[in-house]
Amino acid sequence: MSNEHDLSLDKAVERKPKVKVERKEGEPTSAFKGASWGALLIGISAYLIGLFNATMELNEKGYYFAVLVFGLYAAVSLQKAVRDKEEDIPVTNIYYGISWFALIVSISLMAIGLYNAGSIILSEKGFYAMSFVLSIFAAITVQKNIRDTQRAKERD
Repeated sequence: MSNEHDLSLDKAVERKPKVKVERKEGEPTSAFKGASWGALLIGISAYLIGLFNATMELNEKGYYFAVLVFGLYAAVSLQKAVRDKEEDIPVTNIYYGISWFALIVSISLMAIGLYNAGSIILSEKGFYAMSFVLSIFAAITVQKNIRDTQRAKERD
């Protein structure tokens, strides 16, 4: 008898219409927002856990930490400047140029630091490079999602 009861409950659940979450035009999906935040948290966490567990000197750890923070800030700043220009929001050429320069410098510092790091094995270098790139890409995506969501809410 309990099987019959379980089957009738399953059928009742199947008959209920699913509630669809309304998304505003231009707003990213919740899945995309979640994936972006997840990638950012995973990238930064992996990088920082790797630094914490590394056997390098504290000044070396500080260098790699500063490069990560600099890279994240530069990437978000550049994304904002590019988006502002695209939307005809005034952006000075000096700020736009500095944003590009800062991102290129941060990536270069990471590459040069890893290339010259004799105390880090090749697999660790790859780990730092990939978590750095993941973090930068995710920061850009999170910034874009925040801006798209804000823009969609303003349209209402």
